[in-house]
Amino acid sequence: MQIFSIADWPFQKVLIANRGEIACRIARTCRRLGVEVAGVHSSADADALHVKTIGESYEIGGPAASDSYLRIDAVIGAAKAAGAEAIHPGFGFLAENAAFARAVEAAGLVFIGPTPDVIERLGDKASAKREAEAADVPTVPGSRTPSEDAADVAGIVRELGLPAMLKAAAGGGGKGMRAVSHLDGLTGEIEAAMREAKNSFGYAGLIVEKLIEHGRHIEVQIAGDGNGNVIHLFERECSLQRRHQKLIEEAPAANLAAKLRERMVADAVRLGQCLRYRGVGTVEFIMSGDRYYFLEVNPRLQVEHPVTEMVTDVDLVKSQIMIAAGANLADVLQGPIIHRGHAIECRINAEHPEKFTPSAGKITTFNPPGGTGVRIDTAAYAEGTIPPYYDSLIAKLIVRGKDRNEAISRMGRALEMFIVEGIFTTIPLHRRILADPDFRAGKFDTGFIERFLAKKMEASK
Repeated sequence: MQIFSIADWPFQKVLIANRGEIACRIARTCRRLGVEVAGVHSSADADALHVKTIGESYEIGGPAASDSYLRIDAVIGAAKAAGAEAIHPGFGFLAENAAFARAVEAAGLVFIGPTPDVIERLGDKASAKREAEAADVPTVPGSRTPSEDAADVAGIVRELGLPAMLKAAAGGGGKGMRAVSHLDGLTGEIEAAMREAKNSFGYAGLIVEKLIEHGRHIEVQIAGDGNGNVIHLFERECSLQRRHQKLIEEAPAANLAAKLRERMVADAVRLGQCLRYRGVGTVEFIMSGDRYYFLEVNPRLQVEHPVTEMVTDVDLVKSQIMIAAGANLADVLQGPIIHRGHAIECRINAEHPEKFTPSAGKITTFNPPGGTGVRIDTAAYAEGTIPPYYDSLIAKLIVRGKDRNEAISRMGRALEMFIVEGIFTTIPLHRRILADPDFRAGKFDTGFIERFLAKKMEASK
């Protein structure tokens, strides 16, 4: 399906302002649509697969992201040099930066994502929480205004009561987050969270929320065309996390009651409608028992978006591009969204599977799995080098089965077939998790991985 003829496309070339597997994935979709691509890279990524895949790529700075992938002027300059009419930010880096989206539009280019206003309204957890409350979506009890004053934050913790969660207002990905179960050492926890928030996001402000213990992390994929038309593409289970970093994701969520799912996706759609959301995005919830609470909105493509694509057969990157090109939602989706089967994604990181220390270096062997229902999104290759400057994710292994049991079996076989040598990876950890009886039964929450690792350490004594 192609709404626009090549001659009618509002843009003929897209600059991909990212690296790694997501840059390769966006390039493939653009080319399927008949749209040319250009890319950017740091000096450390000169031989990276995304540079080879894209072909036309501009070196925009040194190895550190702050010297290259986060440089708004350099990215826009590359787009101008390439003759691109639009920029796709991928995820991470500048994807949720309202200033970048505004600069793209000011340069006369199309930003493939939400409007700068919506990104700003969702730009920190406090303002996103206010948007959710305005849309009558349930939120976690806690503060509504971020604070950079440690004494003020401590006072909020005491007033709210324990256990509590400290959250960096400006960020995500688990940075600047601390669970507080005791008042002893509270000031140190607050100061540590503020330092991490400042280093990661440039802003030390924290909000405090009641800690939902033994909760499940469920997120709803939405898409909107900016005209008030918003739909959901069902939910994903993202409870398998270590230190707030997701390791395994599924679609649909395991053992989720139908009526609870209906309420949750309806709330996500209503929030998107209130925002007049444009593009694809994710509304995240924390669930405990039969209650759930809004966490945040990620106004971009998610790392785990392939599990949604696998069970709905909707290309979310293609949808992003077509919406940015001016297509309405009905034309983009061409009919109702139908859910088929079950999908699981394992994030394969270049880390020691037990110590979790980064493992940069040269890959000597890289043999990814294949077969029916198996997808691999990666920018790694044999003789390629994993630089120490960026996220440790080297591949996303995604499988689909007719049901959860088949998906688990298929993932287990795929992990056995996946051979990476020269660096450490988390593949052995994923294999152990998939063999765990509680995981196989869908009995887990956000604390599952920590308990799993603690149990393994105890057994090894």
